[in-house]
Amino acid sequence: MPYITIESGALTDRQKEALIQRLTEVSSEIMGVPQEFFAVTIKELPDQNFGIGGRTIDKIKAEYRNRPS
Repeated sequence: MPYITIESGALTDRQKEALIQRLTEVSSEIMGVPQEFFAVTIKELPDQNFGIGGRTIDKIKAEYRNRPS
């Protein structure tokens, strides 16, 4: 039974549903395994618990939102 896990920041219910649906569809097609055999888990991490380049994601997002257009 294929198991797909995604780790991400906060997602809406709509985004989660779309991820689960599309990941299952594409993986099933590529692997030749029926969709009903796939399990998908989404693990959401708070932006303060994840960092890149020595900075937390919440600070990177804030800088991105505040940059001049």
